[in-house]
Amino acid sequence: MPRPLESKVSKSEVERLLLIHRDHSKPRTENKKGFFIDRATFNAFFHKSFCFTDTIISDRVFRVFDKDNDGHISEMEWIRGMSIFLRGHLEEQVKFCFEVYDMNGDGYISREEMFTLLKSSLVKGNQEEDPDEGVKDLVELVIKKLDFDHDSRISLNDFKTGIDKDPLMMESLGPCLPSPETMEEFSALISDVPNDGGMFKGKMKR
Repeated sequence: MPRPLESKVSKSEVERLLLIHRDHSKPRTENKKGFFIDRATFNAFFHKSFCFTDTIISDRVFRVFDKDNDGHISEMEWIRGMSIFLRGHLEEQVKFCFEVYDMNGDGYISREEMFTLLKSSLVKGNQEEDPDEGVKDLVELVIKKLDFDHDSRISLNDFKTGIDKDPLMMESLGPCLPSPETMEEFSALISDVPNDGGMFKGKMKR
């Protein structure tokens, strides 16, 4: 028997999150029933609602939400993912960020993954002749801050230990949680609006 959903959002907020899911999803007619959000719609929603501009990070957040790896976000995946994304305890959000950064899912953040993430989030608009050198320097700084067992990669335990020492390191490889401003706006949206799914698309415009 599956475990009951332990949501950190209220019942009314769950209902509104489900309305948002339905408003942005399409029905599936294959092996699965119900409504699902695809990757492009998910990324567009996170760009509009949480100002996520880095497509690599948005794709990784999608993959962390998509627990069954079927390329779509079901209602259950949506509620569980948004619960941690919006209201997760520190330990849950640390694990969430780690999973976003662990691009190949092997349980470690490698130098190559750090380089890819930092280059994607920081190099846009950089006019230096060789911006890669600056990114490599940042990778070394992250390794110095987080690699406590000195194996040139970051495990989940390394990541937790580093954040205990310096909480700012949690999003050191790119923002993957809501900013205070977008969190406040989105929380107001799901808490205070009437229970009417048709209004969410307009409300999300900036």
